[in-house]
Amino acid sequence: MPTDPRGLRGDAPLLDAWLRFGERPPSPFTIPGHKQRHDLVGDVVAGDVPLYAGLDTMKLSSGVLADAEARAARLWGADFCRFSTGGATHANQAVALAVAGDGDRVVVSRTLHRSLLLGLVLAGLTPVWVRPEVDPATGLPLGVAPATLRRALTANPDVRAVFVGDPSYVGTVGDIAGLADAAHEAGVPLVVDAAWAAHFGFHPDLPRHPLQLGADVMVTSAHKTLPAWSQAALVLARTGRVDAARLDAGVEATATTSPAGAVLASTDAARALLRRDGHALLRRDGHALLGDAIAATREARDRLRGVDGLTVLDGPGVDPLKLTLLLFGTGADGNLVERDLLAAGLPVESADRDVLVAVVSLADTPASLTRLTTVLADSVRRHRGAPRPVVGPAVYGVDPVTSMPPRQAFFAATETVPAERAVGRVCAELVAPYPPGIPVLAPGEQVTAAALAALDQARRAGVRIAYAADPSLRTLRVVTKRAGRADAAR
Repeated sequence: MPTDPRGLRGDAPLLDAWLRFGERPPSPFTIPGHKQRHDLVGDVVAGDVPLYAGLDTMKLSSGVLADAEARAARLWGADFCRFSTGGATHANQAVALAVAGDGDRVVVSRTLHRSLLLGLVLAGLTPVWVRPEVDPATGLPLGVAPATLRRALTANPDVRAVFVGDPSYVGTVGDIAGLADAAHEAGVPLVVDAAWAAHFGFHPDLPRHPLQLGADVMVTSAHKTLPAWSQAALVLARTGRVDAARLDAGVEATATTSPAGAVLASTDAARALLRRDGHALLRRDGHALLGDAIAATREARDRLRGVDGLTVLDGPGVDPLKLTLLLFGTGADGNLVERDLLAAGLPVESADRDVLVAVVSLADTPASLTRLTTVLADSVRRHRGAPRPVVGPAVYGVDPVTSMPPRQAFFAATETVPAERAVGRVCAELVAPYPPGIPVLAPGEQVTAAALAALDQARRAGVRIAYAADPSLRTLRVVTKRAGRADAAR
C-alpha cells in the first residue's frame, strides 16, 4: 500500500490523488495497457498511474494538476507554473518556442545545454553567443559577466530574449541579478536554465533562486536535487515581460499527451516538502533536511582538503550541495578513481581525467558522504602520479564564425568527413570539451583551423569531448556543399 511518511498529502493534491488511486484501485478500461497488473511484466510498472483517468478524470474535472501548479507558483514566487514530465529538456524547448519567433535573434550563453540548442532549432531562433568567464586556476566556467551581456545587447539591439544556464554543471554560480538588470535595461526577458537549482532559495546557506534575483523565466529539474521521479521538471515565470499564453502553448506543443502521474505527483510532493511551516506533526521540513545535507557536504569538503594536491571547489560562488573535485595536482586519473567508486557501489555524476563531480541532495546523510569521501580519498592516494597543469581557458577562446542559423544547419543534408577536410565547411553538430562544456563548434558555424586546434589540444589534455558523433575527432559532421550553396542563394 502506498504510504505518505512525511504527511505531505494534505498539501499536495497530485500526491493525494496518486495515493488514493492505490488505496482504492479501479478496474480501468483505459490506458496504460498493463491495467495495474504486476504479474505480466513485473513490478517495473508499479506506481504507473496516468494523469488522465488516474490522478484525475479523463476530462480533468477535479483540477488537481492546476491546483498543484498554482501551489508551486506561489512557493517560487511566480505568476506562472507548469509541470513537465519530459525534464528540463522539454521545458527549455517550450520556453524557446514561447519567447521569440522564427527568424528572431536571442542572446545565448555559450554554455548552453543540448536541449536549449534543440529549442533554438525548433523555434527557428538565431543565437548571439556570449561566453562565460573561465577561472584560470581551475579551467571551470564562472558564468556570463553582466558587462559581457551589456556589450552583446548594445551591439545587437534587435534581440528578443537572453538565455543563460546557471548554476553550471560543476556547481559554479553566476551573477543572475546583474544579468537580469542588464537584460531589463535593454527591454528583454532573462531566461535561466536552472536545471541544477531546484533547491536554491530554500535555506539561508543556499543561493537565492533566479526568480528571486530578477529573472523572468526559470526552468528547473525537480529530479536532480529534489526527491522527485526522473524527468520531473518545472517552468516558472513572472509574466511582466513574457506572455503566459505563449508559454502555456509552448509547453503543450512539446509535451506528451499521456503524462506520467507518478512523475507529476512526485513533483508536487517535493514542492510540499520544501514548504516550511514548522509543524512538528507534519514531519516535512525540507529546510531542516537541506541544512543537514549542507552541513554534511561542508564536512566532506573539509575531509577531502586533507588529500595532498586535491582541489575542492568551494566558496560563495559554488553550490553548497555540489561536490566538485579537481585532480590536476594529485596526478591521479579520475577515470581510475571512478572505477574504484563504481566497484564500491558509489557512482558519481561525472568523472573524467581531471574533474570529478558528485551530486548531494537532501536525501543524503553524513554516513553516505563519509563513505564516499573515504573511498575517494583512498583511491586518489592509490592512483597518485606527477601533478599536471590545468587545462587553461585559452582552449575555449575560439570565436565562432556563424555561417547559417542552427535550424537550417540541423535540417540540412549532411555528410561525415575527416576532420582535416572539414576546415571551411559548415558544422552540423555540437562539439564541446567537458567541462566546462563551452562549445568550440555548434551547428551552423564554420569549422576553422583554430577550432580544430583547440579541440585537439583539449582532447590531448585528457578532456572529454562531449556531444560530437565521433568523440575521437577523427571525423566531423558537416553540411553538404550543395546544401550550403542552396542556403547562400536564399
